[in-house]
Amino acid sequence: MSQSNQDILIQHSQRWLEEVVIAHNFCPFAKREFIKKSIHFDVIPHTKTEECLESLIAACEQLDNDASIETMLLILPNGYTNFEDYLDLVDYADRLLEAQNYEGTYQLASFHPDYCFDESEPNDPANYTNRSPYPMLHLLREASIERVLESVEDPEAIPQNNIERAKSLGIVHLKQRLENCFRTTE
Repeated sequence: MSQSNQDILIQHSQRWLEEVVIAHNFCPFAKREFIKKSIHFDVIPHTKTEECLESLIAACEQLDNDASIETMLLILPNGYTNFEDYLDLVDYADRLLEAQNYEGTYQLASFHPDYCFDESEPNDPANYTNRSPYPMLHLLREASIERVLESVEDPEAIPQNNIERAKSLGIVHLKQRLENCFRTTE
């Protein structure tokens, strides 16, 4: 994959973060880190699970060694378009983080273009809280999450508030915002 292709994937992902996640306040953590430019985006071009998991551990090691990176979004443009296959990767990734003693240090969040919560219909607007332009693995520092959540009133309500916000925005609006991430810039 050429550098220019990687740059385009990162640009789409940054636009999604800014125009969907931050614009709709789906994450109380994202805006501050986006402004500080402490979110690292990386494209993982692999299609094999083992190689993707190796890249995940390399990302953990990068976080271990670079305190200026608060969080990482690993973009997986190849091989995980099927949501069920992607969920298998997330399951393997969670188990690998635990096996590598990263549990409690880093937390994994998941985003996918076809994200669908359990017992949810595919066209439920709430799914857009986790829908992204490409499959992604999101590594977050748990200590940072805990610090941010200390300043959030009723952090347990965040998921339900996001669901209500997404439903009030509606499927048409959210689908359009996600599609806008792919627009070209002149």
